[in-house]
Amino acid sequence: MSIDTPLYDLPAGYTHVYSGKVRDLYSTPDDRLLFVASDRISAYDWVLPTTIPDKGRILTQLSLWWFKQLEGVVPNHLRSTSVPAAVKGRAMICDRLEMLPIECVVRGYLTGSGLTTYLESRSICGLGLPPGLKDGSLLPKTIFTPATKAELGEHDVNVTFDEVMTIIGQEEAQELKRLSLDIYERASEKVRRRGLILADTKFEFGIGLSGKNVGKVVLADEVLTPDSSRYWPLATWAPGGPQPSYDKQYVRDWLTSPASGWDRHGNTPPPPLPDEVVEQTRAKYVEAYERVTGETFR
Repeated sequence: MSIDTPLYDLPAGYTHVYSGKVRDLYSTPDDRLLFVASDRISAYDWVLPTTIPDKGRILTQLSLWWFKQLEGVVPNHLRSTSVPAAVKGRAMICDRLEMLPIECVVRGYLTGSGLTTYLESRSICGLGLPPGLKDGSLLPKTIFTPATKAELGEHDVNVTFDEVMTIIGQEEAQELKRLSLDIYERASEKVRRRGLILADTKFEFGIGLSGKNVGKVVLADEVLTPDSSRYWPLATWAPGGPQPSYDKQYVRDWLTSPASGWDRHGNTPPPPLPDEVVEQTRAKYVEAYERVTGETFR
């Protein structure tokens, strides 16, 4: 699945490097990276033909907020928010890193692909779990369940921690696990005070190539947004079924409903989203931002 090169009115010296499901990367005139969060939305490994207004701005502003909360806990790749006018509010200038090929997934609750794997083997990424857990159950302890990064349009592949050590080495694997669990626990405690559950999340890290972070493990990409994390309302949490969530679940539900007429297991691209689904999804992203930060989204 390919994404057309995005058209942003950027000054001379900005060169398009890569486009993922949501983000567009550009090389800057001073050889850093411009991360632009688009309004694209993906589901079931497809980039949908309909965008969600303000989604990119919400993801960027929430990542910036979390980077600030995590100062002193882990270095990050953010260098500046002084970006070209065409991408103001949805972009950040970041240091280049040697990216590590691991998706660092942390789970505090059982849901999503973790639930599917648990039902098949009563384990996730080689970690055994007790019987009797349900969709939405609190896990006996928070677990690190890594995956290898897949190409655009493909599924990430769950791996064991031993496999991670084989891929990147024992020292860096241990550091990824430590940092991922630490960030999750800190974030989970913070949002719980705001009436939210952080069910699971994923992080990406790289190795610093210059400056004060050279040789260090550095937090990259987005962090603790509705695209990378599941936030649930604490007041209504009830294990035994899907939980209300502040993310694109509204989109997933519509795509798998008879109303969409789409077969997610076929090769046909998904249809455009109805206006109501777009509006409700935008509202969920705005609410996530405001619930997490305590600030009004503007």
